[in-house]
Amino acid sequence: MAQGTLEVVLVSAKGLEDSDFLSGMDPYAILTCRTQEKKSSVASGQGSAPEWNETFLFSISGGVSELKIKIMDSDSFTQDDFVGEATIPLEPLFAEGSIPPTSYNVVKDQEFRGEIRVGLTFTEQRSSDRGFDAEEESFGGWKQSCID
Repeated sequence: MAQGTLEVVLVSAKGLEDSDFLSGMDPYAILTCRTQEKKSSVASGQGSAPEWNETFLFSISGGVSELKIKIMDSDSFTQDDFVGEATIPLEPLFAEGSIPPTSYNVVKDQEFRGEIRVGLTFTEQRSSDRGFDAEEESFGGWKQSCID
């Protein structure tokens, strides 16, 4: 089972369906990995081709198989609009260790709504031989000896 840190670089998107008819779209992304959720900044006025270049970190433990990225359009006076989402399988990442920025399809109602570019890096956590995954405690530079 994969255990460690997932680094997600949210690069950009293109070809998104513009949900604002009067003003430009202000997209942002919500990244979800099982129960962890992170939100990008709002790409104000960048319309259907936003650039974020933001990095997000997730703790990965056994059983995580995908990363979901939901793209929303920030609206001032009404509820934010759902633009679409991308589901990224993580198994290839666990095998390779890193995947350079790659385009993934953004889908809404089973229809193509654009692309999102994301780079992924997985750093596996090495488990210790002691039976628990904690670093050795340090007591201000003094370590108690177990030899009497």
